[in-house]
Amino acid sequence: MNSPEKDLKKIAQDFMDELLQGDFTSAWSRFDEDMKNALNQEQLEEAWINTLAPAGALLQQNEMEITPMEGYHMVTIHYGFQRADIEVKIVFKKEGKISGLNFIPTTTEYNPPDYVDPSSFREVEVTVGEGKWALPGTLSMPAGSGPFPGVVLVHGSGPNDQDETIGQNKIFRDLAGGLASKGIAVLRYNKRTFQYAKELTAQEVEDITVKEEVIDDALLAIHLLRRSKNIDPDRVYLIGHSLGATLAPRIGREDNELAGIILMAGITRSLEETILDQYTYLYNLKGEISKNEQAELDDLKEKVEKLKDPDFVKNITRQDLPLDMPVNYWKDLREHDPSSIIKSLDMDILVLQGGRDYQVLESVDFKGWKEALKNKDNASFQVFPLLNHLFIAGEGKSTPQEYLVEGHVEKEVIDCMVKWIN
Repeated sequence: MNSPEKDLKKIAQDFMDELLQGDFTSAWSRFDEDMKNALNQEQLEEAWINTLAPAGALLQQNEMEITPMEGYHMVTIHYGFQRADIEVKIVFKKEGKISGLNFIPTTTEYNPPDYVDPSSFREVEVTVGEGKWALPGTLSMPAGSGPFPGVVLVHGSGPNDQDETIGQNKIFRDLAGGLASKGIAVLRYNKRTFQYAKELTAQEVEDITVKEEVIDDALLAIHLLRRSKNIDPDRVYLIGHSLGATLAPRIGREDNELAGIILMAGITRSLEETILDQYTYLYNLKGEISKNEQAELDDLKEKVEKLKDPDFVKNITRQDLPLDMPVNYWKDLREHDPSSIIKSLDMDILVLQGGRDYQVLESVDFKGWKEALKNKDNASFQVFPLLNHLFIAGEGKSTPQEYLVEGHVEKEVIDCMVKWIN
């Protein structure tokens, strides 16, 4: 027989799962009458979306805590999201209905790494593009008159802020400060899907490809940096991380005036194979896979198989495909193979890889870039054995929980980039 506290924890977990899955009707039905009168379903949806949108992807849920109160019980759940921690407090009356709810987001203060010298550069607010999709950005400009080499930073997958905040870490802020301290200007900006998450219409989401999500704005940022005062227009580079690295060859093909591109952990496998490998790795971390996890893996494998059909775009919806991503998004990725495109580029290329990266594999993806570029004398390669996908040092097998621990891009990565650019 379940204890009342165990029952309440299950109700709280089911409620939060419904919120995370966007099932606001089921979640709202768990309210008592007073709570329903105080917060209607539309207001619940708005409150959750407004909390979740700035927080990003879920990385970890911690253990629940339950506190008995006079006539009530309060369940507290701590979540670690990509850009914030959120504490959720759920209050229950005796009959197991939710009578109170609070979402409390918290963010941590940024502590710059030792290799950043704030006195050696200044930061200027800029706008990338104009009109409907104008994006706020920051230009980190070295002290002096230059002309300086400059780099544009291009984010990984998902809605990312200009710092590429992931858990307790700000990868792009580290890169900007580290490179600017060494005389290299850096432009970073909010990603379109982060800045305009609430404004994107259902049709725009359905039609989006990496062109609208990443490439168009990266090209605008390159043009902005190239025209900026004290920048050497012949020494403008692109640094792409994760998805940004995978798309760097396409961006280089669009702007062949780039001096070079740096790929930080880009894939050469298909995205669907990468997703399947990642989920398989994560579910095996505990040493055994639960029935639910195996069912989820089997479902994902089935969806990946559908993408192998050359005619997959016919009579298929996004619900039939991995991660519920739009059909057009998958179609676009199929039509542009980055390892083939990179062979056509005349610019300098630097490929970087963390040896502990479980998302992008040294044995497959890094090897794939080396194979694609084996006949190019303008390509350089570097593996950092102790670094993870964020180019932060660690030990043992890498996990998503590792991203919740504050760290910094290693100095050896900054030094490698500086040496290559100079």
